[in-house]
Amino acid sequence: MSAKKTATGAAKATEKKAPRQKLTCEKVLAEALLLVDAEGLETLSMRRLAERLGVKAMSLYNHVANKEAVIDGLVELVVAEMGSPDQTLHWRQAMELRAENARRVLLAHPWATMPLVSRVNAGPVMLHYVDDTLGCLRQAGFTLSQADYAWNAMDSYIYGFTLQELNFPFEAEEYAEVAKSYVAMIPPEEYPNLNALTHEVIAKRHLGIQDFSFGFSMVLDGLEKLLTGR
Repeated sequence: MSAKKTATGAAKATEKKAPRQKLTCEKVLAEALLLVDAEGLETLSMRRLAERLGVKAMSLYNHVANKEAVIDGLVELVVAEMGSPDQTLHWRQAMELRAENARRVLLAHPWATMPLVSRVNAGPVMLHYVDDTLGCLRQAGFTLSQADYAWNAMDSYIYGFTLQELNFPFEAEEYAEVAKSYVAMIPPEEYPNLNALTHEVIAKRHLGIQDFSFGFSMVLDGLEKLLTGR
């Protein structure tokens, strides 16, 4: 046998014996995130996840308890991307950045809003996120009760707006054309204000798409009035 063949055989043997990359909880969650981002949360299963990782499904249970634990872990990853509010900023600026970050992350992970608002098992990342938000508001002068109401009011707006945005049936650039097809259904003698608004959209004098910053500013205006008493 030639030296070349011997070397080739040794290389193949080494390649076959190369250890499989060690599976960890972090790797399981990272792969799960890739899966649900690409195909939706409804496609997630332990079997499907194991196939993507190249392992048997039972191997996953050494790192995550079950599918529900995977979803809890995914929520933690999403909240980590949002980041806690910067408590060195004025409270209003901190809340604006917090809202913008949350919306950006939720649009990047379209599946995430519903599990984020419906999961019972809050992990440490979520707990820190809420605690830091409360701290920022209390530092500004809100009472603990007011801070609790405030962050819930803000998040209700953020999540509700994002869900509507993700499920809106038309693209923004299509809205004027869509308005043309609907205007006949809202005659001015019966719906004078809606008809007038639709014509504004058709003429592109009004976009007709809801403005996230506009609505969130109204929420903050109300909170500021609560804080200052005027």
